[in-house]
Amino acid sequence: MIRVVVAEDQWAVRSGLVMILDAAPDIEVVAEAADGEQAVAEVRRTAPDVVLMDVRMPRKDGITATRELAGSGTDVLILTTFDLDEYVFGALRAGAAGFLLKNIEAGELTEAVRVVARGEGMIAPAVTRRLIAEFAGIGGARAGGPGRAPAVSPAALAELTPREREVLARVGEGLSNQQIARRLGITETTTKTHVSRILAKLGLRSRVQAAIIAQELGAADPEGP
Repeated sequence: MIRVVVAEDQWAVRSGLVMILDAAPDIEVVAEAADGEQAVAEVRRTAPDVVLMDVRMPRKDGITATRELAGSGTDVLILTTFDLDEYVFGALRAGAAGFLLKNIEAGELTEAVRVVARGEGMIAPAVTRRLIAEFAGIGGARAGGPGRAPAVSPAALAELTPREREVLARVGEGLSNQQIARRLGITETTTKTHVSRILAKLGLRSRVQAAIIAQELGAADPEGP
């Protein structure tokens, strides 16, 4: 079972999310939270696989709560009605594993939780084009704006093995662990290990941040990582 905490300040919306998730045979909602502080407390109490986190909540917003949960072992899936840059990039910099808009269909929501629980990133299609533009140097990434990628030193990149650089490049293409495994002729377990080591060596908080770095490297070097 995939254990989930749902953090949303509006009771009706939260109840609807819980109903959708609990209807899935492989997902269990273990706790609910009405604000960011409660979300952090419930995640630390229940140690879920995923927390579905709203952005605008009282007492503590979802971005701050996400930042506090970095390294907790729980992946954060941001869910909001807003697709403004400040929320997208704030969530990614804070270490969120995914970003979804609240107009997502029920089936897409449950699948997104499954994807994030597998250790993979999930970005709403509505904001994917914006991310590509920003991190390909068309928007704020090159100008030092809100799309700026996480800083990674050349020395840290040099620590990556040739195989890890191959995996990083495939992560940047948006491939899942299963797809990377097939592409490189390795097992999915080995792929997961490579991704974990890449995050550790580069000091990144999430697979999505690794994808951003791969995009940056690809834009700077036509040969890719």
